[in-house]
Amino acid sequence: METLILTKRDVESLLTMEETIAAVETAFRLHGEKKVQMPPKMYLTFEEGDLRAMPAQVGNWAGIKWVNSHPKNPEKGLPTVMAVFILNDPSTGFPLSIMDATHLTNMRTGAAGAVAVKYLAPKNAESVGFIGCGVQARFQFLALKEVMDVSFVRAYDIRSETTENFVNFVKSFGVDAEVAEAEKVCKCDVLVTTTPSRKPVVKDEWIEALHINAIGADAPGKQELEEKTLLRAKIVVDDMEQALHSGEINVAISKGILKPEDIYATLGEIVAGKKKGRENDELTIFDSTGLAIQDVATASVVYEKAIKEGYGIKLRMF
Repeated sequence: METLILTKRDVESLLTMEETIAAVETAFRLHGEKKVQMPPKMYLTFEEGDLRAMPAQVGNWAGIKWVNSHPKNPEKGLPTVMAVFILNDPSTGFPLSIMDATHLTNMRTGAAGAVAVKYLAPKNAESVGFIGCGVQARFQFLALKEVMDVSFVRAYDIRSETTENFVNFVKSFGVDAEVAEAEKVCKCDVLVTTTPSRKPVVKDEWIEALHINAIGADAPGKQELEEKTLLRAKIVVDDMEQALHSGEINVAISKGILKPEDIYATLGEIVAGKKKGRENDELTIFDSTGLAIQDVATASVVYEKAIKEGYGIKLRMF
């Protein structure tokens, strides 16, 4: 047997957002039905970032992602997030593929936001506010426009050039967009936060959105929302153990302000029909930490398409 090597360019050519959303939604459903294996992330922490090992099994696929998060990397000409994924056959353990997972990570993170909006945002939602306008904001936008009719976008980032570039990116899809102060950005139907912040960047008094995708907090000590916002919201996490340790709720939990029993559900429980999604005009928050099952499900799509379409380089590893 041979192992298929896939580059970032291969993955970009093969993977569509529509396919990614479908794969991620299936992964969440199986997670809600307790039909996956996913040990907690393992971290190596450094002064300027971290590395994470993320193993999982979903259906007939298994694998592990080795991924970094270094917020200052763009200053060095490197992406903030870089990743490699190994896809294995659970029946033999054979490494079917080693693929770049930087683009895969961006796509599946965006897709998770889209799945959350599908189940938690108002059905008539059309305006989106973005706090943080880096790479992941673009993928959140690309995913959201697959599941909602995005008619207007407001954006804010502490880097003005980044904000302008993001707004121009949104406009290139024919969507009206503008740069605004953070407070004004929060006056929207869906709010998306994608910052590496370790202190709240969104004040509770600003929020008029009915749904928030809190994407940025994915390590201990990170938070983007004030604790009182969490206290008045229906909180949905991607995985309870990961969220308690490293999600948007982790700081409030560590301070004793929020308790685990205050969390309404996992997104998988809602996708699986075990709990209801949006009800009435409540404030909902999706706390996204990023799950290894999302990576496995998405990588399997890439691998199957690569085999079918003849992408990659095959190497005999053993």
